[in-house]
Parts: sequence; C-alpha cells; structure tokens
Amino acid sequence: MTDKYRIDSHKLLYHVSRVNAWLGGENIYPVYMEISPSGACNHRCTFCGLDFMEYQNRHLDGNVLMERLSEMGALGLKSVMYAGEGEPLLHKRMVEIINHTKKSGIDSAMTTNATLLNEARANAILGAMEWIKVSINAGTSGTYSAIHRTKAADFNTVIGNMSNAVRIRQDNGYKCTLGMQMLLLPENKDEAATLAKLARDIGMDYLVIKPYSQHLLSRTDRYREVKYSDQLCLADTLREFNTGEFSVIFRLRTMKKWDQGERNYARCLALPFWSYMDAGGGIWGCSAYLGNEKFYYGNIYEHSFKEIWEGEKRQKSLKWVHEELDPLQCRVNCRMDEINRYLWELKRPPAHVNFI
Repeated sequence: MTDKYRIDSHKLLYHVSRVNAWLGGENIYPVYMEISPSGACNHRCTFCGLDFMEYQNRHLDGNVLMERLSEMGALGLKSVMYAGEGEPLLHKRMVEIINHTKKSGIDSAMTTNATLLNEARANAILGAMEWIKVSINAGTSGTYSAIHRTKAADFNTVIGNMSNAVRIRQDNGYKCTLGMQMLLLPENKDEAATLAKLARDIGMDYLVIKPYSQHLLSRTDRYREVKYSDQLCLADTLREFNTGEFSVIFRLRTMKKWDQGERNYARCLALPFWSYMDAGGGIWGCSAYLGNEKFYYGNIYEHSFKEIWEGEKRQKSLKWVHEELDPLQCRVNCRMDEINRYLWELKRPPAHVNFI
C-alpha cells in the first residue's frame, strides 16, 4: 500500500540536527506535541483508550495556550496535533487557536470525528493546517452509530462535512491533506472496502486502516485479545481502491507488531522528541501514563514551557525512565514505538555500518 506520509513508520530521520544534538547529550526541545484543547467529547466510542479521563468538561484557556504556542514556536517546536482526551472542535476558540499556531511558525494538524467541521469552520482553518484526519470507524451509518455510540445521522453529517472540506480546499487552493481513519475491529472489518470506496469518491487523500492498541489505563478491554493475522488479506482487497490521488494505508507492519507484541529496544528513548498537553494544561512525557506523577512535568498555567521543559520534575522523570521503565510493560504500538526502534539502532548500531 502507498504510504507517502510514512504513517506506518516515522519521520524523525528528517530532523537530523535535532537527533544529532540529542546524541551529543544536549537538552533538546520537542519536534512534535499533541495537545488536547477539550476534555469533553460528543461521542463515546467503544474502543476509546482515554475513557479513564472521564470526558471532563474542561477546556484549555485560549489566551494562555496561544501565549505558550508563541513561546514553543520560538523554542523550536515544529508541529502540533490537536486531539487528545476529547473532541478538539468542542473548544469554542479552536479556529483562533489553529490560526495562531500557524502564526507561531508551528505546523498544525487535527484528529477529529468531524461532526462539528461545518463549512464555516472549514473555511476558517483549512488554509492554516497541514492535515486533518477523521476518525470514522465504519462504512455504514448503523455500524458507525454502534461503534461511536452516537446517533446514526452523524455518519452522513461527517461525510457531508468532509465533502464540503474537499470543495473548499479546491476552491481556495489550500494544501491541507484530508484523510480518514478506521480502527479495524470485529464489528467493522466487513465494511473496510465500503468506507474505502466512499472516502475515495468524496475526494479524500487517504484512508488509514489501523489496528487496535490497548491503553494501559483504559476501562474498556473488550478488544484486548483481538488478533489481525486473519485480516491481513484485506490489504489486497483494499489496494484495488488506490488511484493517483487516493491511497488506502493499511498498517500491516503495525498489525504484525500488535499480534507479536515484541520490541527491539530495552529503554524508551523517544520522550525528548515529543510531549503531551492535557485539557487542564498539564505537560506529560507520555500520553500512555496520564495521571502517573512519574511522567508529569508541570502546568502551563503555573510556568512557562521553557521552565517546565528544563525543570527538575522533567529531569527526574527522564532519569527514572532511563533507569527503571521497562518498555515491555508499555502500551503495544505506542505513538513513539517506531521512533524508539530508530533511536535504539542509532545508539547501538550493528557491525559493518560503514559498508553502506
């Protein structure tokens, strides 16, 4: 499957200077951050990994966040993905925040269920964003409503919103990549082709088919034992929908890793390259350990990002991770898994590396 966005891999190899600084022992600033503007969500997906956060009706203070974005852009942050514990578009100032992100020299993206991505919002943000990825986990309204645990009408709302987004992008010459994502589950596996055709026909750039990953703290565990060995043949079926403008990105590598559950690294090395901001302003080293004080760095309402990133709490956290954290106990296929595989090899290269 065509994966020109390297969704099933990583892109840290394009940040050689930052990696070299890290290899040299420097205290680098993150390349990428995930920010949760809203703790609330208008869906209750059956697979939600952050259900333990309880969908709190809290939202980041827009003024403080934008002040920190300006600071983080100056410090070297390259990108922000707005997603997190809830639906980002529930934040009343999301349009303003996204446009300020771009003004701060930071690339922005969003993962959303797109029910609230109406024409007005699409017109206001598409020119300021690198990509939008829609979580849509079925090919029919009935299955969609059962998995997202929402009304069936939301399915057609999302399809209509994304069709409009395609038109708005084309009319204005925007470059924002528009994609969809389906988490492959027993309930929707027979609708992957249906969704692929629909996504292609309305003008999406891609559809990602990805495996489930059990969050360590998630209350739901109904998919904990799901296996993908019998679903890998879907790759051949879905390849038929690829065109010059559209591709199905079937995350075969990630599915195999889920089934095997193995890692080639003994320590997590990726934390200096990214961070997570929750809807309460907390900065964390890893989103798989939200609520665990060992991964808590500080709060943007109390300190500048520079103070947090260079502070004692973060230094203690990194020391603990380096000395005690066993990645085999971490979430399989965590967001930084491929980064860790890459960095581990850089730190411990095999023999004969000079024979390129």
